Amino acid sequence: MDKTVGIVGLGIMGGAIARTLLDREWRVIGFDIDATRRSELALANVTIADDVRQLARDAPIIMTSLPNPAAAEDVAQAIASSGQSRRIVVELSTLSIADKLRFEALLKKAGHIALDCPLSGTGAQAKIRDLVVYASGDSNAIAQCTNLFSDFAKQSADLGRFGNGSRMKLFWRNAPGSIQKWWSTWSARALAVRGCFRCGRL
Repeated sequence: MDKTVGIVGLGIMGGAIARTLLDREWRVIGFDIDATRRSELALANVTIADDVRQLARDAPIIMTSLPNPAAAEDVAQAIASSGQSRRIVVELSTLSIADKLRFEALLKKAGHIALDCPLSGTGAQAKIRDLVVYASGDSNAIAQCTNLFSDFAKQSADLGRFGNGSRMKLFWRNAPGSIQKWWSTWSARALAVRGCFRCGRL
């Protein structure tokens, strides 16, 4: 197995994930527009790419952790124009479903596979591998990322078609407190997901 991954966005979440993966013997190639972040992660042994296109050249799987839709679109366009063969691009950010679909469309047109994989957890939780990956999109691509996910998150699940990860994240963020307390266990989340699939809500 090629344990090489690219991470675009080395902020609180992306930087913590990069450090966790380094501890598990991954080769991490990173890029961020912020020079300070690049310098900090270089000291942690992340290989810093000159730009997103170079990162796409060297990493078969790319994860993006970005602050806003404009950044996500810029990164998708850079990967799409890199001229590389098929890449799996795992979008971890919390964005609207419409923004995620634009991200997917840009990459699909260039022959790449985008996955919608928002995270449950904070930057502090990322430091201790206490994250959950709400994975959605191409099932074969998600399966190829299983070992990667398990090395930076405590749980992950394939939630079906692209966008379901963000739908599940949105449900969780807007749920009443009583539901959130019940939802805090992974078994409850899995039960809810299975129920939603059966009734066709996802």
